[in-house]
Amino acid sequence: MSAEAARFLNSFAQALATMALYADGHPARERVVNASYDQLRLLQELDRKPQFSFLGLDVIYGQVALRELKEWDWGQRLANAGVQRLEFAESVQRDEYEGFLDEVLARLTLGAIDSATRSAERVSTIKFGAVGVKGSEGVLRPEDILPTATIRYSLGEEAETIRWLHDEVQSRGELPLIEAESVVRSLAVAMHGDRDIVIPLLQLKEFDQYTTTHSLNVCVLAMALAEFIGLGTKDVRAFGVAGLLHDLGKVRIPKDVLTKPGKLTDEEWVIMRRHPVDGAKIIYESDRQLDLASAVAYEHHIMINGGGYPTRHFQRDCHKASKLVHICDVYDALRTKRPYREAWEAERVLAQIESGAGPDFDAELAQSFIQMMRQWERRVAFVDDKTPLPHMAPQGSAAPPAATADAAPSGTVSALATPGSPA
Repeated sequence: MSAEAARFLNSFAQALATMALYADGHPARERVVNASYDQLRLLQELDRKPQFSFLGLDVIYGQVALRELKEWDWGQRLANAGVQRLEFAESVQRDEYEGFLDEVLARLTLGAIDSATRSAERVSTIKFGAVGVKGSEGVLRPEDILPTATIRYSLGEEAETIRWLHDEVQSRGELPLIEAESVVRSLAVAMHGDRDIVIPLLQLKEFDQYTTTHSLNVCVLAMALAEFIGLGTKDVRAFGVAGLLHDLGKVRIPKDVLTKPGKLTDEEWVIMRRHPVDGAKIIYESDRQLDLASAVAYEHHIMINGGGYPTRHFQRDCHKASKLVHICDVYDALRTKRPYREAWEAERVLAQIESGAGPDFDAELAQSFIQMMRQWERRVAFVDDKTPLPHMAPQGSAAPPAATADAAPSGTVSALATPGSPA
């Protein structure tokens, strides 16, 4: 279906470009509108209600990145015009589609559209709006605003992809980069599915799945913190990939050591502490464009005062991404119930990070993380690998219950239970 989706979007862009050149009723204009509408109907034979997201240079169809349209410049143009999320109902008619194209063209050329001049007859078979941006209601009627908060996500596919990725690395020694990037893009879409950022954190259900869930959670926390401190989209995604892959070296640790419920012996600690070096080698040898992720895998257990591991032959400063991921790694680890200890309460973990600012953690990033977690406390969503990401309540209102009885309730950090350890 991705090929059909890409063909439709290309016809969509061609229609907009041609409509900008010709007046209403011109034969060339009619031809491109008809061709684009036909492509939409062909796509809807496979997908009755197609959904698109335009996030920076990424074009997302449903939850899948369209690699055919990587760095498609129309995606950035649409996002800048306030069309970051787009949905089509089954019953879109040709005249409605042309009216929608007119409206998008007005946004692209004028930057906004006066609601007083809009056609009163256009019905809501096509919905679009901004992702992570407030204030759209002043431009479009409420019934036309895309209800992004109701687009529900489960982290099941992401978790399954990471398990498969780890198996591929373990069995073949190769890192499937496309899949890793796709998981990061999908998590970014989930984080911006509401008008305010959501931090979806996966709960640990089986102890032997801790590496998977921990990787996803550190990825989400790293992207959230990178965005919170004002980094651009490209850097946010790069930090997300680094967070996702930071513990990749653990695929080479024997399972009986990795999942041991009790205290590790000295010999087992030697094995455990090899994972930063192993992870860095796997990533670096798989794709030289992942130098940042390789550095983070190597450095994420090194403290600001030079402690931690691996031991370096000379002192040098770690990359900012490594310092950031280190904080997210420790937070998720301590918030997880382990066989040998209970999960720490959120405030206790934040206090630990605050006390370690300077010797253990970068002081500025530590304070930013603490501020983020307290400021965005109600934006944390607790999901498992089957429960859809719940609709997030607005700040100051009660959060709705999770979708299933066994899911942790949304809207309170104290419910968090995720995997990981400082090891």
